[in-house]
Amino acid sequence: MNVEILNIKGQSTGRNIELPAEIFGVTPNEHVLYLSVKEYLANQRQGTHDSTERGDVSRSTRKIKRQKGTGGARAGSLKNPVFKGGGRAFGPHPRDYSQKLNKKVKVLARKSALSQMAAANNIIVIEDFKLDSPKTKEFHNIVKNLNLADSKSLFVTPSYNETVYLSGRNLPKTSLQVAKDLNAYDILNARKIVLTESSINQIVSTLS
Repeated sequence: MNVEILNIKGQSTGRNIELPAEIFGVTPNEHVLYLSVKEYLANQRQGTHDSTERGDVSRSTRKIKRQKGTGGARAGSLKNPVFKGGGRAFGPHPRDYSQKLNKKVKVLARKSALSQMAAANNIIVIEDFKLDSPKTKEFHNIVKNLNLADSKSLFVTPSYNETVYLSGRNLPKTSLQVAKDLNAYDILNARKIVLTESSINQIVSTLS
């Protein structure tokens, strides 16, 4: 797939780049994408929820009424979940929600996601750029020049750049990611993917 390279002003540089077909041109595997997204979302859960069941509350266990002749059910403890202030029945407890996928499945998921975005012409390639100091306004101008102000976009850089990260982290519809840390969820969650030239080489070396 041949893509035109733009500068940070949204103008053509007169150069094109060929996106490798083995990464940006595979047939998307929807089931693998589903597994990868499910794993990512599950791994974001803290699992620290907890509840007090009848064994955790401190209340009287005396018989609060006679057991027979009332026409109602027996009641042997105020810890019973049917009473106000009693324990919760079948409440949640801390647990580990994390899931694991094989490395080859994760690689195929990322290739499928990138190929799906490429097929929909949702990948933009820009030349490498640097910012002298953290300025959200400067990064916002780049986003506007690329006509992405109203779209959820993902900027991919070859490595972590603190200045670029600090400049773009506060923009509501813009996210940044290092090429080697790309995952299927981040790719599919964006409307447009903005790749810098150097990040493409990093993606190829990571997924090859």
